[in-house]
Amino acid sequence: MAVTARSVGEALRSAVGAERLLADPSALAAAAIDGCVPRWVARPRSPDHVAAVLAIAHDERLAVTPRGSGSSLGLGHPPARLDVVLDLRDLDAVVQYNPDDLTVTVQAGVTAGALSARLAPRRQWLPLDPLGGGTRTVGGVVATNASGPLRARYGAARDLLLGVRFVQADGVSTWGGARVVKSVSGYDIPKLMVGSLGTLGVLVELTLRLHPMPEAEATLVATFPAPGAVPAFVARVLDSPLSPNRLEVLNAAMLRACGLPSAPAAVAVSVGSVEAVVQAAPAALTDMARAERGESADAGDGFWRRYDAAMPVPAYPVVLKVGTLPSAIGETVREAERALGAGAVVAGGAVAGVVRIGVPAAPVTTIATAVASLRAVVAPVDGSVVIERAPRDVREAVDPWGPVDGGAFAIMRALKTEFDPHGVLNPGRFVGGL
Repeated sequence: MAVTARSVGEALRSAVGAERLLADPSALAAAAIDGCVPRWVARPRSPDHVAAVLAIAHDERLAVTPRGSGSSLGLGHPPARLDVVLDLRDLDAVVQYNPDDLTVTVQAGVTAGALSARLAPRRQWLPLDPLGGGTRTVGGVVATNASGPLRARYGAARDLLLGVRFVQADGVSTWGGARVVKSVSGYDIPKLMVGSLGTLGVLVELTLRLHPMPEAEATLVATFPAPGAVPAFVARVLDSPLSPNRLEVLNAAMLRACGLPSAPAAVAVSVGSVEAVVQAAPAALTDMARAERGESADAGDGFWRRYDAAMPVPAYPVVLKVGTLPSAIGETVREAERALGAGAVVAGGAVAGVVRIGVPAAPVTTIATAVASLRAVVAPVDGSVVIERAPRDVREAVDPWGPVDGGAFAIMRALKTEFDPHGVLNPGRFVGGL
């Protein structure tokens, strides 16, 4: 739809309703991203509203940034352009819940906490638990490929996502995966959308695989005199019949942040299963820890809530996400502490090899040097260091995504060109400024 007689603002107002298009200065300032203030904030109430906004944006070459809870706006490059913030929080319906099939279809603005409350009466859950997960929208979790400790057993978003409905940059609604109505031939659409940061399409509905909640659960923390003992202990746990839900490596600063006594290195292990298995787990884990000269203790009530809250923005304005081999996590922890000091909190998945580092306020040059050092450590194993959260000046001084293989980047650029040739969706924020 080309906008001729009406202004762009009037067309957007017509598309979503006058009360759902915000243009007053205070609302626009509150929606700013890295200091870039949009011209409008649109709050669609339906997928059709999203389609109408994007059709106008496509025709008028407007830059649109989709937004959920806003928890990941510090990820990626600062926006190259910003005209419309598309606030998706009112797309918050559970479209279809099939407990017998262990599937649910939700709109993208449903929060993880609200979904958990809906599923709990049937003792089912969506085992995605990124930092701050309860308040994060499901669409945002998928778009940023966020995950947490439960990834050790249940996988990440790509393992739990069955299908998506998304709106393309030109306003056309498209399905991919389960519940297919219209599909894009030749692409595994759900997997393309995971981690794409809203640059290929705007997620409006997601069909997800659920799991039964465990009958019982127990969490222990095993501590060790040196990080070098961690890989051997982790190997023992993985070779045992325990099947842990979570298996996280923690450094001394992270232990303190979780309210536990300090130790040079630790592993938090959660076992969720039938009651008999859970009751036997503490003794088995204690034996495994002692075999590596470690000790174990009950983590206490609320440990995983404390763990989730251990990297608050005021204390740790920069968060790095390091991808490496599980066997190299100990080396990564040592390098992080060497480069950033003992105040950095380090924790990560011993199974997936994904480590997060919370960095206290520091000069940009210090952070840049530390990122370069960590990237050099993980480069031989094709690892990565992504700046997951940081002020704008840090992400302007240091590429937040890091180096990308030329062949892989060529594929990314070709996909962006095919799905969004006019650069409407989140321009400039993704890898290589896509």
